[in-house]
Amino acid sequence: MNKKIITLLSTFLISGALLMLNSCGNTTKESNKTETKKTVYASDVIPFFDHWKLILGDGSNAGIANNFENKDFFYSTDDWVVFKSPNGGDTHGTSNNTRTELAQIKKWYPATANDKLNATLKVMNVSNTGDARVAASYSVVVGQIHSADKHENEPLKIFYKKFPDHTKGSVFWHYEINTAGDDNSGRWDFSSAVWGNDFSVVGTDVNTYPEEPKDGIDLGEEFSYEIEVKDGIMRLKFTSEGHETKTFTKNLIESEYTTTADIPKQTQDLFVPIGQDGVEREKAYAGEGCFFKLGCYNQTNGKSPEVNKNWCSGAETHGGDIQKQYKDGNYAEVWFKEASIFISDAAVSNEGYFTKND
Repeated sequence: MNKKIITLLSTFLISGALLMLNSCGNTTKESNKTETKKTVYASDVIPFFDHWKLILGDGSNAGIANNFENKDFFYSTDDWVVFKSPNGGDTHGTSNNTRTELAQIKKWYPATANDKLNATLKVMNVSNTGDARVAASYSVVVGQIHSADKHENEPLKIFYKKFPDHTKGSVFWHYEINTAGDDNSGRWDFSSAVWGNDFSVVGTDVNTYPEEPKDGIDLGEEFSYEIEVKDGIMRLKFTSEGHETKTFTKNLIESEYTTTADIPKQTQDLFVPIGQDGVEREKAYAGEGCFFKLGCYNQTNGKSPEVNKNWCSGAETHGGDIQKQYKDGNYAEVWFKEASIFISDAAVSNEGYFTKND
């Protein structure tokens, strides 16, 4: 074989080898490009979802939310679990308000309870429309205790509320009476301020807001709550860096509101004028199964304030179009960083609540 042929053959072999190597390299690059990032679910961030069913902002029950996400209402981002709910849309049960919220799958009885819920969160958005005279406008409930029985009232609701022109919002909690008798239309809430104002501080007209609270909480600022119910007593603790720690106690099995003379002034000013002037059964929530809720229960809605000046916000809902509401800020959004639940051995199934309300 002459030298010319040998040289050509060598060049051909080397070129072929380089081509093969380059081809392998391109295949690897293309393979890397098509690799998909592993989804991090909410249950990877806070692994306690076995204890809850998830209600979404379209009124549906998603069940136990392990390895689950819905980009409109519930998903994870970085090290947070996101709950999101529009001002208007389909609701769960008889509520006027949308919610993306966990509801405990067991219930417990206050007199024998030893049950706890802790959470660390930040509120990222509340509605930017609503009637400033309506107490519920611009607010979201981030934690609850709910009764599963009879009137299904709420011995605890933890609120965050911020008026549109303010930087700081308020954190407060409510006790709702467990109304005596069969007529629950006279039920009312009593509101206690944690940081900032309570529920009763409202605007003087539709778009005029009260003074901004000096000790309030910003959107995106972390705070924590701890709820413990033991032997009939509810104990609450609220903490946030740079703010005074606040604690409260409330008896859930002996009422302090059994006569009209017991109705506090806040209630006389806020609820009695609209006919919510009931009294509470002597044993309050004793004998009723109660359960925790956690998430984003939007308190702003599109119903006319003429229906109820405390709960009907007259906010923008775009006829229930969720994406339009999200685009112009008419929604609530809450991020949870940590949460834990302790359930006593005496707790029993709460399936009856879901059967009734789903």
